[in-house]
Amino acid sequence: MSDDGRNALTIIALIGNVFSPYYARRRRHGSAEALDHVALNVAIYGDGARWALTERGRDDLSRSPHRLRIGPSSVHWDGRQLAIDIDEWCVPVPRRVRGRVLLTPLALTDFEAGLDAEGLHRWRPIAPSARVDVTLDTPSVRWAGHGYWDSNAGGTPLEDAFDDWDWMRAPIGREAAVTYDVRRRDGSAFSLAARFDPTGRATPFAPAAVVTLPTTAWGITRDCRADDAHGAAVSRTLEDTPFYARSMVRATLQGAEVMAVHESLDLRRFRSRWVQALLPFRLPRALRPHPQGPHAMPIE
Repeated sequence: MSDDGRNALTIIALIGNVFSPYYARRRRHGSAEALDHVALNVAIYGDGARWALTERGRDDLSRSPHRLRIGPSSVHWDGRQLAIDIDEWCVPVPRRVRGRVLLTPLALTDFEAGLDAEGLHRWRPIAPSARVDVTLDTPSVRWAGHGYWDSNAGGTPLEDAFDDWDWMRAPIGREAAVTYDVRRRDGSAFSLAARFDPTGRATPFAPAAVVTLPTTAWGITRDCRADDAHGAAVSRTLEDTPFYARSMVRATLQGAEVMAVHESLDLRRFRSRWVQALLPFRLPRALRPHPQGPHAMPIE
C-alpha cells in the first residue's frame, strides 16, 4: 500500500495455481501436477489499475535457491531485497503490465503456523513489515509504501481442507499485526493473532471482538478482528469476485488506529460449478511456452 493510501499492489507467485479451473479439472479426472499450473498474479489498484493472471506449464518454470522464473516474469532474492520483474498481459482487455517492484524487509521471521489440523497447509509471514518501491513502465506508475511478504504451502487442494477464512495485516509503526480466522471443512476452526516487532519476533495477542463488515456486491461475508465490536469499517473494496474479496479496512487494533489490508475467501463458492465456469474468462492459460521464458535465458 502506498504511503498516501491511494495505491495498492498484490503479487502472488503460484506453483500449483490454487484457483485454476484447469488444475481443478485435472484433479477431478485423477491426474494433476502442480508444476503444470504456474502463474504470476499481479493486481494493481489506484493509478494505472490492472489485473493479470496467465497460467503456464512446466516449460515456463525454472527455479534456483534465490530465483524463480515464470514465463517472462521473475522473482529474485539477493539476501537484502526481493526484486520482482513483471512482464504480463491482462484480460479480457489486452493491456500490458511491465516493470519492477522492490521489497526491502524491515524484519524477517521464522514464525510458521499450520492452518489445518493435520499440518498439511502451512503459512509463514516471511517479512511481516517491509518497504516497497514500485516502478512500472506500463502502466506508468511510481510510488513507495509499506508491504508484506508471506508464503503458503499445502499438500491438498484448499477447497478440500477449508470452507472459508478471513485474514488481515495491519502496520503499527515499524511493527505489524496479523490475524487469521479459518473455518475448516471438518467443522473445526482455527484463529491466530500475532504482532511482529522490528526483529521479527512474534508475540501472540487476543483481539477482543469479531467485527462483521458489510458483505460485498457478490455476497461474500467479511469479518475482521478489532479491539471492540464497533472498531472497524471497510474503507475501500479492492477486489470483489464471486468467491474472494480484498479490502482496505480502517480498524482499531492493539490500541492503534490502523489501515489494514483484509481478505475473505469463500471456498464453498469456489467449489461451485458456476464459479468454475466463470474462471477461464479471468484466468487464461498460455498455449505454448513463452519465447523469452526461463529456458531462453540463463539463471543462477
